[in-house]
Amino acid sequence: MFSLKSAPGSSEILALTAAGLGPVRPERFAERVYENLFHAIVEGRIAVGSKLPSENDLATLFDVSRPVVRQALDRLREDQLVDSIRGSGTYVKEKPGLAATPQDADPAGRIGHIMNGLELRLVIEPECAYMAALRRNNKDLEHMDKLLSGFEEVNAVGGIGHHLDYGFHEAIAMATANLRFVQVLKTLEYDVSHAVNMLRHLVHIEPWKRSQDAMDEHRQIFNLIRAQDAEGARRAMRGHIENARTRMFNSRPGL
Repeated sequence: MFSLKSAPGSSEILALTAAGLGPVRPERFAERVYENLFHAIVEGRIAVGSKLPSENDLATLFDVSRPVVRQALDRLREDQLVDSIRGSGTYVKEKPGLAATPQDADPAGRIGHIMNGLELRLVIEPECAYMAALRRNNKDLEHMDKLLSGFEEVNAVGGIGHHLDYGFHEAIAMATANLRFVQVLKTLEYDVSHAVNMLRHLVHIEPWKRSQDAMDEHRQIFNLIRAQDAEGARRAMRGHIENARTRMFNSRPGL
């Protein structure tokens, strides 16, 4: 059964994650829909052979237009993750080459890009957590808690939580009251997706334990920010990013 429909408050979450950033371009929505579906398929949360919801249903779920959904589905077809059958619908394809590196892939270049992004996150995000602990208000805390709860609920039913994961990090940056931090973080929004693109050609990935570990780390960071423990929040965020790097590059079954 396709569990995407269990994701709570999609339109509200999308509005929250875009808050304070001005108008959101249609292509950004297409990217977000693509990334969420991509993660769900690659991580096995949507089974091979499953039929995706109709364009209308996806548009309603993500609170976007049908052309936006079509752009996202076009990218999934280009990735050879789905097939569309006229008069029937769109289905998740078999992935026989999951563990093989395609000839046109450039793993070294992709690893370099990902490592550079993680290095920047190690500089930026611990300081965001530190300042958020000092400057956060009740509205910031409610925003973070709502995203965390949504992430936990969606993960519990095997749904898609990528946008909620990123949204939590963005909410911390917003709590610094410094829009420049938010703008820098936006440039890193899809680095995780580059990593998954690489990993799906190199290894078989098993998401469940990593997702739970990440949620536990998020909750710890949130509790420290709520307690206004700035140094603790900084250390916890740095540990979270370092753990993310370890999980990313040691993604083998059972880890």
